[in-house]
Amino acid sequence: MQPSLDTEAQTPDRQAAARKSTYVSVAVNLFLTLGQVAAGIISGSQGLIADGIHSLSDLVADFVVLLASHHSGKASDREHPYGHQRFETAASLVLGLLLAVVGIGMLWSAFGKLRNPGEIAPVQILALWVALSALLVKEGLFRYMLAVATRLRSTMLVANAWHARSDAASSLVVAIGIGGSLLGYPLLDPIAALIVGLMVTKMGWKFTWEALHDLMDRAVAETEMIGIQETLMATPGVIGIHDLKARKMGDLILLDIHLEIDGSATVKDGHDIAVEARRRVMESFPVLNVMTHIDPIKLK
Repeated sequence: MQPSLDTEAQTPDRQAAARKSTYVSVAVNLFLTLGQVAAGIISGSQGLIADGIHSLSDLVADFVVLLASHHSGKASDREHPYGHQRFETAASLVLGLLLAVVGIGMLWSAFGKLRNPGEIAPVQILALWVALSALLVKEGLFRYMLAVATRLRSTMLVANAWHARSDAASSLVVAIGIGGSLLGYPLLDPIAALIVGLMVTKMGWKFTWEALHDLMDRAVAETEMIGIQETLMATPGVIGIHDLKARKMGDLILLDIHLEIDGSATVKDGHDIAVEARRRVMESFPVLNVMTHIDPIKLK
């Protein structure tokens, strides 16, 4: 049986929606990177500069997502008979590694300032206004991107959306640190940068770990497996099922299943039952392909 191309996860509309949301993110992150870094240098805020570098990492991540989205939408070929869906998983892995590297760099810079508190320059009020503005923009971007990612059921886009949320959280921490610095506590600015670095590093590790699991054929969530079993058992002619196995292929699922049918049925009847079971599952779940095996059962 050939894989169906009718699932929402492979339609041109999905690719277009993914690209559109990412282009929006590119524009926003380019604006934030330039604004935050420039304002951070002018106002003397290390936290704001760190936040701007975080926005720069988002910008790089957006281009990774665009590249992966383009390749994952390609049809299957001789070298990739199951398609190119794992480009999205690979992109999530790259995003995670990128976050981890950026986070470690931010930690290193913040520790350097904390070791030499006498070198901490006073922060200007401009930094606070820029940090608060960035917070509002990033939170709005996160909500928009997450809504698109949820609708398209794309783990890669979810990862990129939460990357934007990490920026929003970091802007909040930076705003608090800048506010404290303006009130006479200059150490709070590099401490804010340190906290942001920890947040980014933790999120990078999480995405990297999740992507590695998916690349190692991780099983599907239990709730989804139960739904697939119920759909198969509801197919007319299916008496029972066993040896149901599922693994992730990007954001889609590959299934292997043994279907138990009446042993007195003809070969054509068995084939038709298997085709119908496959059709029902692929219509109801993000399944790329179903490999079925027929087991004849002797009825009493």
